[in-house]
Amino acid sequence: MRIRLRHQRAARGCGGVPGEAAAALRSAALRIKAVTVDFWGTLLFDTPSSDNRYKRRRMADFETILSGIGVKATASALDRAYDGSGSYLARIWERNRDVPVSEHVRAILGAVHPGLPARVPADIMSALVEAYARPVLLVPPAIDDGARPALERLRAQGIALALLSNTMRTPGRTLRTLLERSGLLGLFAHATFSDEVGVRKPDPQIFALTLRALGVEPGAAVHVGDDPILDVFGGRRAGLRVIQVTSASLEALGAQRPDAVVPSLATLADAVARLDSA
Repeated sequence: MRIRLRHQRAARGCGGVPGEAAAALRSAALRIKAVTVDFWGTLLFDTPSSDNRYKRRRMADFETILSGIGVKATASALDRAYDGSGSYLARIWERNRDVPVSEHVRAILGAVHPGLPARVPADIMSALVEAYARPVLLVPPAIDDGARPALERLRAQGIALALLSNTMRTPGRTLRTLLERSGLLGLFAHATFSDEVGVRKPDPQIFALTLRALGVEPGAAVHVGDDPILDVFGGRRAGLRVIQVTSASLEALGAQRPDAVVPSLATLADAVARLDSA
């Protein structure tokens, strides 16, 4: 909306600019210049059993690493500590804030024993953080088959692409590695992950940070995601148009209605083109 008003004022100030020319200026200003893309459930998909698999791998590695410095932490104690850290993280996430995964690790260690985080040497802490971050790399999640051609088509049209995603227990740096291995990372001009910027969707700030990095105003951007609150409500609240990845029809959606829907990323470029010409 700010873009539209700025160009309307400019057109009025020119006096002699015909109505068609003023309309062309507004159209050029509002043309879609950027598309931000969610990660989980939009670009990559994990199985329901993945969380438990990652938990087992993390805690098995923690037990091995800690035993190497003489800290006896049983599997059951680590299991309880991991679940306890989830409650700690949930309290942070429900405020739309986030922390680095090093804080996740400290929370787990503190739940094992309150004084443990201060006793762990820096190199061991680094090893624990690495063990915590990497399980998703062992069995990589599936990528939307239509993602690459759709993203390549948008990029060829001069549209800037950015990742914009909340992280859970897997940090942004690991998600970058996943995309780098799949050959998709280079298609994105920027990536914003919540654990790196300290704020989560649906807070408008994370959208604003991403668009600022791209040099694009909200009115010239589209966000693509699967979640009706994080992506649809969050994106629209931040001033972007939103395309939701869902099998439901636009008419069947509730109060948090996007500007368009696609069943997968295979038809994303066409949906963006339709919004651009609307």
